[in-house]
Amino acid sequence: MRVRFAPSPTGALHIGGARTALFNWLLARHAQGELVLRIEDTDRERSTPENVEQILDSLRWLELDWDEGPIFQSERSERHQEALQALLDAGLAYRSSATAEDVKAYKQLHGAEHGFRGEPEAEGAVRLHVPAEGATVVHDAIRGDTRFEHAHLDDPVIARADGSVLYNFAVAIDDLDAGITHVVRGEDHLSNTPKQVLVLEAARAVGIDSQGAGPAQLPVYAHLPLLHGPDGKKLSKRHGAASVGDLREAGYLPEAVRNYLALLGWGTGDDQTVLSTAELIERFTLEHVSRNPARFDEVKLKWLNGVYIRGLSVAELTERLEAFTGREGLEEAVRISQEKIHTLADFWPLVGFLFDGPSDDPAARERWLGEDGRAALADVRAALEQVASFDEAGVAQALEAVISARAVKPREVYQPLRVAISGTTVSPGIFESVALLGREETLRRVDRALAAG
Repeated sequence: MRVRFAPSPTGALHIGGARTALFNWLLARHAQGELVLRIEDTDRERSTPENVEQILDSLRWLELDWDEGPIFQSERSERHQEALQALLDAGLAYRSSATAEDVKAYKQLHGAEHGFRGEPEAEGAVRLHVPAEGATVVHDAIRGDTRFEHAHLDDPVIARADGSVLYNFAVAIDDLDAGITHVVRGEDHLSNTPKQVLVLEAARAVGIDSQGAGPAQLPVYAHLPLLHGPDGKKLSKRHGAASVGDLREAGYLPEAVRNYLALLGWGTGDDQTVLSTAELIERFTLEHVSRNPARFDEVKLKWLNGVYIRGLSVAELTERLEAFTGREGLEEAVRISQEKIHTLADFWPLVGFLFDGPSDDPAARERWLGEDGRAALADVRAALEQVASFDEAGVAQALEAVISARAVKPREVYQPLRVAISGTTVSPGIFESVALLGREETLRRVDRALAAG
């Protein structure tokens, strides 16, 4: 088995493209086949080296390796010209100067359902002859057979008048030369498939082989369902993260993203949600890919990412968070916050006060450092100053004594202290946070809060 992922470097690698890459990767690894990476960069104005590197970097971050490539479509123009000339020489393609208006006039004369047929000319764009009879049937591993009657198909343009080939011709020849056995891509490419099949059939007819690999063979096609947002509309930036880069910057783990993307349009049949990459490889087949649109819901992804974060050791999560934040010495802060975060990006807003001092939240001060709050905080200070062992257990015992003495709910003591040390009403566990700050720094911050009152 040989599959390919063939992105166009006209922008970031979007989530739909990442899922296509993942499905091809899983299919290849499941079958112990090969994945070819091809960069379809024939749009010279929009294709940039920066976009190419962004795509490669996204694939590396997702840990989706490839066995061959990257092959740049723009570097294969000589081969494309060779194949194009072979079709012209065999009379399977012809030059035509017909314009869009000519095609429109043809259909007005013959009927809108009749495909355009041109007359061979000495110059002009190159069109492929569509056989007069029969149909091209696309055998799709997901959607079943789709029949395209030749009578309704226009002779497609496969090269411009200057000889530069168009997308559907280049793709078909590239798939042929790479020996691609399975083309797995988005449903939006379905309309391109009959044109590419016709090119491959023409190549077969004139004996164009896959550069020594044998006669042209048709790959198995599989068109993946589209991705929608939670509202059922086509996935876009308004739904949140739109690209792999967005997900990376938002602090998602690549293994969690792989797991979640794999479940968009594919399932194991047993409703299992958390699947390791090894399990995905073992189970993945095209037979279990749905025809229905899949919904990307970042809320569900964040939940799943949290599961993965809590599954990491403290040491491993620390390593990732230190790389993500660019800070060092985070292990103890990681230990007390691991259960509370869902993404790597959640970490610093939660624990930053431990390193950089309290933030400033006027609403939190007003709510919890009024007269009653400062009175509770004064009692807390006195209790913490006397703690024999300033660890989590000692802090807990001291605070519980204050709660008991004041006969109040725990939050009436915890929240004034939390605001004093962090500046906000959100932090890791209060016992853990105070113990990690230490007696001297905790009392210093409490004194500052009392003085500011």
